[in-house]
Amino acid sequence: MAKKTGRVAFDSEPSNVIEAFAQRMMSRPQSVYQVLFYIAVGFFLLISLFPLYWLMILSLTPQSNIAGMNALTPNGFNPGVYMQIFEEVPFHLYIMNSLIIAAITTFVVLLIGSIGGYVFGRYEFPGRTPLMLGVLVISYFPPAAFLIPLFQLFTGNIDLFGLGISYPELYNTPGAVTLPLSALVMPLVIFILATFYGQIPDGLEDAARIEGSTRIGALFKIIVPLSAPGVATAGVLTFIIVYNEFFFSFLMLEGNPQEWGVLLHGIFRYQGTRSQAHNLMAAASLVGVIPMAAIVALAQDKIVSGLTQGALKE
Repeated sequence: MAKKTGRVAFDSEPSNVIEAFAQRMMSRPQSVYQVLFYIAVGFFLLISLFPLYWLMILSLTPQSNIAGMNALTPNGFNPGVYMQIFEEVPFHLYIMNSLIIAAITTFVVLLIGSIGGYVFGRYEFPGRTPLMLGVLVISYFPPAAFLIPLFQLFTGNIDLFGLGISYPELYNTPGAVTLPLSALVMPLVIFILATFYGQIPDGLEDAARIEGSTRIGALFKIIVPLSAPGVATAGVLTFIIVYNEFFFSFLMLEGNPQEWGVLLHGIFRYQGTRSQAHNLMAAASLVGVIPMAAIVALAQDKIVSGLTQGALKE
């Protein structure tokens, strides 16, 4: 009896290359899956990396030659533009301000989000699910809905509770960006951390409580370290969101490098009222991506582990 090989047998010989390729694909289905996989990955990489490639082409092309570009290669070669961006504008200060504001926001979000995630992940109380859904709804509010009241609040034009209470003006300070972004990112962080904290065995927390630790102490000594992938994922996502944020950073900060002007303000400094230095703006955009690329490269293992483990329920 003939042995089954799992392939489709063809009696006739292929008449052309296309027919031969079709017969090969039908006889080896696994090859079809590999080809489709490579096509999908190639398309995704093309869509994702082409903007960066085009920015590199623009940055290397001298400003006087950009108008005549008609190909996907530089119309000239000017690598000195990457030094020029720091000579024209103190661009390093803008990058540093963005990193500081993103770090502050990430710290605040992880601190408060850990407590919220602990409550939702390890406590059973009436209305927990509706309350969690209500918290998540906040993250879907458009930032423009909060602009006018936040601007009035941060500029000191609101009388708190009608008592004439004075408070410091937060406009053009890190708080004007940190506070609204923390409120918008917090629901996502609470949801991620609640998923991880809920998977920690109760016996570990009980052992810490027996040794005299408080619930907050057990949270930061036991639960948070054991949930490192989830905490890292939430922290990196928050950092990236704040670092790339445009709306509040543009409207709540005046843009001076000595007064907390962020990355986008630095990029805008290369455009004037009558002309725009597209090569400088493209080079500054690429340089601004480097910190995020480095953070993702260093934390990619934690991010992948956090995104996959968070879907498992032990």
